[in-house]
This record gives sequence, structure tokens and C-alpha cells, in this order.
Amino acid sequence: MHSLWRGLKLLVLALVLGCLLLVALAQPAIASVHTYHEQPGQTTYRSRQSLRDQTDLAWQATVFKRYSHGVFQGTYLRLVGFPGQVAIAPVADLAIETGTTARWRAPRQLDPQTQQLPESVAQYGLGKVLAELTQPIPLTLLVPLQGGGAARLVAAPYVVKEWLQIYAMNDR
Repeated sequence: MHSLWRGLKLLVLALVLGCLLLVALAQPAIASVHTYHEQPGQTTYRSRQSLRDQTDLAWQATVFKRYSHGVFQGTYLRLVGFPGQVAIAPVADLAIETGTTARWRAPRQLDPQTQQLPESVAQYGLGKVLAELTQPIPLTLLVPLQGGGAARLVAAPYVVKEWLQIYAMNDR
């Protein structure tokens, strides 16, 4: 009976030590910042995240910065809502707020490679907003919808941190 208890204690100790070892050696979360060489002379840096609005609809938020033959083309935020459930106002700017008094307007802006987007997709110039951010803080995005109103998306600090990383990247 004594050896059974001793064996059980050793087994429990081994499991606890194994779990601690797994936690200690766990890799940190990997950012979803990627570099793409889309065609000769064109490089795009991109971060793609999923955000939810106030009605719990999922949106895809992609921030990308593109260089073509060494020439900077811009930093953009592309928001994709679910087709058939979201229709974004075609010409209105995106309102961006912090929890304090800071507010920005990001203009509706297409990158040179994009001719048009479906009604559930909008793209905005984000460079001026990111230039004014000094640290990753939560941002509220107010996406103007057709027929009035806005979808309210919240970008958490870790998302904004990736956006700032994209903004800081240069074509090398």
C-alpha cells in the first residue's frame, strides 16, 4: 500500500512538472503581420484581424501598406462585412475614436490596384491616423452604413499594435 501511494505521488508530481514545463516553454503569440511580394517590384505588408460590431456581426479588418517599385502607395484599412447583411455608405468617411477626446476621420480611399469594391466592403486611407498614434490603444471604428447609422467596431490594443507595426515598415 505504501508503494502504491508513493507511485501515485510521483505520477502527480511528474504531471505537475510536465505542465509547468509546457507553460514555461510556450511560444508567445505570433503576430499576423505578413509581407507579400505580389508581383515583381511590388511589396505589401499586411495585418488581418476579425472584429465584431455591436450586433455581434464579424468583420474582417485588413491594414496594408504597399510599395510599387520602391514608391510608397499608401497605408489603407479595408473593412469587409458579411455580404447581404451589411451595405456600407459608398462615399462617407470612417470615424475613429478613442475612449478619450481624440477623434479622426479616415477618408474613403482605394489603393491604385483596386478599381471598385462590393457594397459590403470599404477601404479607407489610414496613414494620417496612425501617424498621430503614439501607442497602441483601443480604437472605436464607426463604419457609415447605407440608409444611415453606423456599425461600431472596437480594435483592441494588440490589433492597433499590429497596425502601428505595419505603418512603421519600409520597403527594403
